Amino acid sequence: MNNVQYNLKFEKLVAELELGELISKPKAISGGLLHRMYAIETTHAKYAVKALNPQIMSRPTAMQNYIQSEKIANLAANFIHAQPAKVINGSSMQILDNQCYLIFDWIDGKSLELHEVTETHCEHMGMILADIHKTDFSQLHIPKFQLDFSKETDWNYYLVKGQKENSDWTILLADNIQKLYEWSAQAKNASVILASNTVISHRDLEPKNVMWQQDNPIIIDWESAGYINPMHDLVETAMYWSVDHTGNVDKGRFLAFIDGYRSRVGNLNANWRMVLENGFAGKLDWLEYSLKRSLWIECTDDEEQQMGTSQVTWTIEALKQYEDMISDVENWLGS
Repeated sequence: MNNVQYNLKFEKLVAELELGELISKPKAISGGLLHRMYAIETTHAKYAVKALNPQIMSRPTAMQNYIQSEKIANLAANFIHAQPAKVINGSSMQILDNQCYLIFDWIDGKSLELHEVTETHCEHMGMILADIHKTDFSQLHIPKFQLDFSKETDWNYYLVKGQKENSDWTILLADNIQKLYEWSAQAKNASVILASNTVISHRDLEPKNVMWQQDNPIIIDWESAGYINPMHDLVETAMYWSVDHTGNVDKGRFLAFIDGYRSRVGNLNANWRMVLENGFAGKLDWLEYSLKRSLWIECTDDEEQQMGTSQVTWTIEALKQYEDMISDVENWLGS
């Protein structure tokens, strides 16, 4: 077990950053599966504060990645409705007693639940994704990291460790371990083919990362921003916006998203099978991270360990479902 823990000191934080005085206890709000998010009200204003996971921030490249992603968000905000973190004392990143924070002005809006997303929303978001892809980020001089295609995940290592610890997911992992190696090989092959064509994008433009004020969307949570193959980003994001609560993709919403994107950029040409097989990569990365959390390899506390355990099961099922839908989606894209 790693002993890197959250060290939250909100009263001291708002005092040092001159954000006023707390007028109520910080309230935990939904902030995704990586970090912790709080609503904070002071004598000055209301803020959303993201306390960054100290386990993640201990990675050697994490700090630079967050600084770069906020630069991307700030530039994107000139072209679309985007919300970067507040820049205070010349920096987006606030560090207090070894705890890192991002601070945002509060948005009075709401993110859409899956059942609330319409084809109109999808078309609108397709246009916004195209606008992000068309944005010139070259002035930021963000380096393109060479992807390491030699990395092979040792799924058997996690299986053996899970069996020793009697983890809940060991039977499910064992039943699907051959598939994991097959999906990994497909993703690696597709990644090599698609790696030469990249743009800078948000890379996690799910419904939860868009706040709506009536019909106006504001793009939040830019922490994953960076280089990505544009057609992979398009298809993956279209799926985010067209999936229902059972994990099935609605064809009408999916094609509305694609049409919205196409209306901004013109005809699309891609090897859709390679694009779709590349879609295994992010899910497999998430599975490995969830396994590390579940097994206390990379984890801060019991809550995170339990989240990792539940996400292992969810992600394996999602991978199986994704494989089943690839042929249908490929046909939609080719029609």
